Amino acid sequence: MAIEASLASPVGQPEIERFAKALQFIEEMTKNPDKVQERVLGEILAQNRETEYLQRFDLGGATDRNTFKSGVPVIKYEDLLPEIQRIANGDPSPILSSYAISEFLTSSGTSAGERKLMPTIPQEMDRRQLLYSLLMPVMNLYVPNLDKGKGLYFLFVKAETKTPGGLLARPVLTSYYNSDRFKTRPYDPYNVYTSPDEAILCPDSFQSMYTQMLCGLLMREDVLRVGAVFASGLLRAIRFLQLNWRQLVRDISTGSLNPKITDSGIRERMEGILEPNPVLAEYITKECEGENWEKIIPRIWPNTKYLDVIVTGAMAQYIPLLDFYSGNLPQACTMYASSECYFGLNLKPMENPSHVSYTIMPNMGYFEFIPNDLAKPSQLVDLADVEIGREYELVVTTYSGLCRYRVGDILRVTGYYNSAPQFKFIRRKNVLLSIDADKTDESELQKAVENAAVLLRGFDTTVVEYTSFADTSTIPGHYVIYWELLVKDQSNVPSDVVLAKCCLIMEESLNSVYRQCRVADNSVGPLEIRVVRSGTFEELMDYAISRGASINQYKAPRCVSYTPIVELLNARVLSVHFSPAAPYWGPERRV
Repeated sequence: MAIEASLASPVGQPEIERFAKALQFIEEMTKNPDKVQERVLGEILAQNRETEYLQRFDLGGATDRNTFKSGVPVIKYEDLLPEIQRIANGDPSPILSSYAISEFLTSSGTSAGERKLMPTIPQEMDRRQLLYSLLMPVMNLYVPNLDKGKGLYFLFVKAETKTPGGLLARPVLTSYYNSDRFKTRPYDPYNVYTSPDEAILCPDSFQSMYTQMLCGLLMREDVLRVGAVFASGLLRAIRFLQLNWRQLVRDISTGSLNPKITDSGIRERMEGILEPNPVLAEYITKECEGENWEKIIPRIWPNTKYLDVIVTGAMAQYIPLLDFYSGNLPQACTMYASSECYFGLNLKPMENPSHVSYTIMPNMGYFEFIPNDLAKPSQLVDLADVEIGREYELVVTTYSGLCRYRVGDILRVTGYYNSAPQFKFIRRKNVLLSIDADKTDESELQKAVENAAVLLRGFDTTVVEYTSFADTSTIPGHYVIYWELLVKDQSNVPSDVVLAKCCLIMEESLNSVYRQCRVADNSVGPLEIRVVRSGTFEELMDYAISRGASINQYKAPRCVSYTPIVELLNARVLSVHFSPAAPYWGPERRV
């Protein structure tokens, strides 16, 4: 059924017209995506034909796909680094884009171990805003009447930095929140937040989180959806409530703001929001003072219809914990975006997270795909030519000047909407752990943790967070997995035998090369699980933020090697467990 014909009846007339236009736009973009892609590439090449980067490939002003593909190479960030550095140092030449680079968007601080600088131009803000404008019309098809309440979203900015040439370098969401487009946005009943702008824009993460949580509690009955950028961010907010509810209740009861909140903008804004409410304070105390935090989200925010968080890829590990705190509320993943480019949206946002697929909007950039089962990156296919069931690495060409840039995301084609392919996000393309010939990536490690965690269910225990470390201080080296556990029944704690068996289950779940190294080559030692105390990964996040990571984009690293981080983890170890036996490996599996 075409979404353009599916508008829910309760929407008011202005919204009907606005939503109908948005849904019609989606229909138009997805009916002939190849034609849109051809137009987009032509526009990009015409716009940037005089740039130094394109000039070096002697395209002769051509804007067609064949000339572009035969002349312009596929690149990684390292290939573009000299040009990025020139721009960052203040070179005003049209190096990558014919338009002046307005700022750099920084990638996640925990992505590939470094913060990459992605050039952007002012027009890209319009393109990103267009994609944002499509989200609510789609959501309204599944969850109507969202204009009757508010969203409790935990949103944060990162303190901005400047390059030697004076350009701002900041995460994409910080760029948006600090823009006039956000600060002076018109009233939209479908996008009303409980958090005041002053709290969102406060660079102090404690003051920002405290104020946003306080406002969420004050407006608890108005909240229709709860969210953050990543699932880990929402869980961090719940943990914050666990640690700070007493002071929050004190503020609500007395109508006086915590003196630790010193931001003048926040204090001035809260004067018009915070009033003494002892009844509400008593209610929140009743819900938070006990040990039972199951279903805490609907208990405190009873009208919540869904959680708005990213739970695809590595974030999928948080689904059980979100289910625990939310009472199995739907978890909506609405869009697929990165610092390089905003790609597309989920046309079935209320789908089970394990089935989430994103429809790439062909107007956002020019997209190519490297088949993941082929070694040569020259064998790229267009958006319209991908095959269902196959996995691809995403390559993007943007209006801002990135040309045939390997994003590093691995996607699997799951189907089509009209003629536009839909993709499931699988993982980032990078190896996490390696001791010898073994190479373990993020998805393999996550699957191994999930398999081992099944054993913990009988003890009402959940893996809250995890990371890994390739320990080569031993001979042979071995994998170390750090686990932070949530034990819900202290009288039924998993024993050493159980946790040792978890080690073996993880090893059995890893690839054949790893198991060959363990069994036949003896080049990898037994896997080790180190259980760390509660709150360790919060400390890890605080450490990353103190070193420049964005609170919006932060994801717990799935592998660590930086000595201070390893020392932080090791200082908080409660117990150590090793695999009691070798995993199965047979010569028929030798690679």
